[in-house]
Amino acid sequence: MLILVLTAFVLIAMTIIVHGVGTTFWLRYLMQKHTFDNGQLPPVKTLRVLISTALVLISLHLIEIFLWALAYLFVLPSNELPTMESALYFSAVTFTTLGYGDITLDSEWRLLSGFEAIDGILLIGWTTAFLFAVLQRVWHFSGDNEKQRNR
Repeated sequence: MLILVLTAFVLIAMTIIVHGVGTTFWLRYLMQKHTFDNGQLPPVKTLRVLISTALVLISLHLIEIFLWALAYLFVLPSNELPTMESALYFSAVTFTTLGYGDITLDSEWRLLSGFEAIDGILLIGWTTAFLFAVLQRVWHFSGDNEKQRNR
């Protein structure tokens, strides 16, 4: 049980590092390449920035799901999730908390999937907040332009 909990904490730490580094890098990139001196995103680039931000964030989640899948392949007995495809599928369903139930782990390993679900909830929430912050910068700038036009 202790090994299982330690494995989960190592994986959670790794995925938080991936998400932290990824979102920090992406925020710095947006600030350097796509913002005005006041830090606002110009409305002309809105759609491009929002789509690229969403794709970067989804890519981070795919990396995190892949890390969990690798752990399942290496930590679990070979009969639990025998292929990379089954490990990725189980990891994606667990990370997103869909939990279809068509693949389940034996009782001694079930807690590991619970930790992945907690990790997924945390990181998906982080993604939502990040995307909202980017959108808020666009809205704020658009609102300032509208005020200036109405004067």
